[in-house]
Amino acid sequence: MTTRAQGHRPHEDVQALLTGCLFVALGVVLFRQAGLFAGGTAGLAFLLHYATGWSFGLLFFLINLPFYWLAWRRLGLAFTLKTFAAVALLAVFAEVLPHWIGIERLDTGFAAVAGGLLIGAGMLMLFRHKASLGGFNVLVLWLQERFGWRAGHVQMAMDCAIVLLALLTMGGAQVLWSVVGAVVLNLTLAVNHRPGRYMAV
Repeated sequence: MTTRAQGHRPHEDVQALLTGCLFVALGVVLFRQAGLFAGGTAGLAFLLHYATGWSFGLLFFLINLPFYWLAWRRLGLAFTLKTFAAVALLAVFAEVLPHWIGIERLDTGFAAVAGGLLIGAGMLMLFRHKASLGGFNVLVLWLQERFGWRAGHVQMAMDCAIVLLALLTMGGAQVLWSVVGAVVLNLTLAVNHRPGRYMAV
């Protein structure tokens, strides 16, 4: 006799949000320490942070604000509330972690790979508990539903635009290592976040 998979309990969701956001924040700290950037709204926050010196956490939180309405319309209230909580937690963790840990020496290649792995693992935890870090993922899903634009193509165009912006403000080596970090991050998601591999409601 088969049993029906049970959904996550509230305390399990809280634990996953805290742990997932901490993992992502550790990856963000490595990226920021090495002068790298990520894709999506995090990438925009990084570029604005490097250009203006403003807080990464504050910029990331503010950039994501317009996407919550789309998330609510497209993916429901529970997903939106969890996503809002995850974005807020990441914004806080990204600002307080440098006060808790110090990095005297950091190889850029290691920062790209380890940061990508940490961010990917943290995002997996959030995805499996029906949450995300908001941003372009919500937008491309809405554009696909509303106008029929293929989500993968739109996401790629947005990420390419961020890379082009980075080339105007950063060194070529930093951009290349940032691409390595993005590849590692997305491979982590592609390998581990597949239908049928993990059953959760």
